[in-house]
Amino acid sequence: MSSATFSPTSEQLALRDAPASAAPPLPLVNLEKGQIVPRSWLTVQDGHQTTSWSVRIMTWNVLIPRKYQGRELFPHSDCLKSAQREHMLFNEILSSDGDILCLQEVDRLEKLIPVLEEAKYGHVYAAGPRKKHGSLIAFRKDSYKIHGNIVVCYDDIDIRPDGSESSRKGLSFRTKNVGNIVALEKVGDPSEGYIVATTHLFWHPSQAGILLREVVKYREGLGLSSWPCILAGDFNFHPGEPGYALLAGDALTLAQEQLLAKSRVVHVSVDPSVPLTASSNEDDESDPDRVITNAREALPADGLLSSPELVELFAVPTRPRSLYDEGQRLLEMTSGPILRCGERLGLPAHRRGAYEPEWTSYTHYWKSVLDYIWVIDPSDQRAVVTRLLQPHITDNLEPGLPRKGVCGSDHVSLATEVRWEGGD
Repeated sequence: MSSATFSPTSEQLALRDAPASAAPPLPLVNLEKGQIVPRSWLTVQDGHQTTSWSVRIMTWNVLIPRKYQGRELFPHSDCLKSAQREHMLFNEILSSDGDILCLQEVDRLEKLIPVLEEAKYGHVYAAGPRKKHGSLIAFRKDSYKIHGNIVVCYDDIDIRPDGSESSRKGLSFRTKNVGNIVALEKVGDPSEGYIVATTHLFWHPSQAGILLREVVKYREGLGLSSWPCILAGDFNFHPGEPGYALLAGDALTLAQEQLLAKSRVVHVSVDPSVPLTASSNEDDESDPDRVITNAREALPADGLLSSPELVELFAVPTRPRSLYDEGQRLLEMTSGPILRCGERLGLPAHRRGAYEPEWTSYTHYWKSVLDYIWVIDPSDQRAVVTRLLQPHITDNLEPGLPRKGVCGSDHVSLATEVRWEGGD
């Protein structure tokens, strides 16, 4: 029997010769792994001028994966490893739909930056010397571009113009913390923009005062006095503490004066002759925010600021305003009682800070309000809070963060929509 010769068709030849198609790339954000508790946007008020310009700002301390190797601080967490949390972090960052994102305790840039770039964000990252984590400001590239940026190393900044080096610096701790300050110019209109600063501060208020001074100084040095300033991040003090009062412009209470007096110490990181506290574990990633150890009482020669000097350090022509404190005050006037931190902290309702969220940091051992979005208005504009991202209720946060399906950090993200309008 004769056999027929097989002749492939042109279509079969084309399929044979075509290169093997690559498998579609996996999505950078896995929404199944990244499930979080959804949060609504709350309308505070409408802007009065249709021509005014607005921006959506988000801030979040995303928690350093390597910072806590054990379960000491997070005994109930089920997602301490980076791989367990990263998609939750990505989902929450992007779901804010922010124009400007301020992130703290950022590492693993090789994972985060592709996610931001795919979402059309540019970024500026800054970290202290030899630190494995830092802060990051991201911005929509179709709306903003970098006009300039500086990094403020708090340990290296003089707090007074004369005296010995120790007196000029007035250091209590050497923290290696920095302020990441970026001037963002609006695309298509170089006359408009923002000075944006993000940071993770040491709890003593002097670093907040330095940041405030340097932000205003940077804006004026660029000749951009018409641009609003945005200060967002983890300030490491709650609204009842001296740092908040100084930043908001309230007089210090007697209790706050007493806290400041107890905090005037010099750590071994500044004075190596200080004896170490028994059982201490000092290394580059140790957390000085929990207790004061390995320190001595400050002497006059150490140059730590007195309370009047601190007040002077925080003195700026226009006082910063907290957008959540103001926004939640307005919400209560229109919508009735809201959850806020003031009642728990014993703050009178009229005092600034009483209407900050109930919590912005929630672990088994440590529950507080530490994160804020502040603005400094230009002389002819005033910020109007139009929307707020609703804070978590306590039931969502129990028994402590981070937790799968809830939040990938021990901090709660904050986001607000704000509009600047001309003064009457």
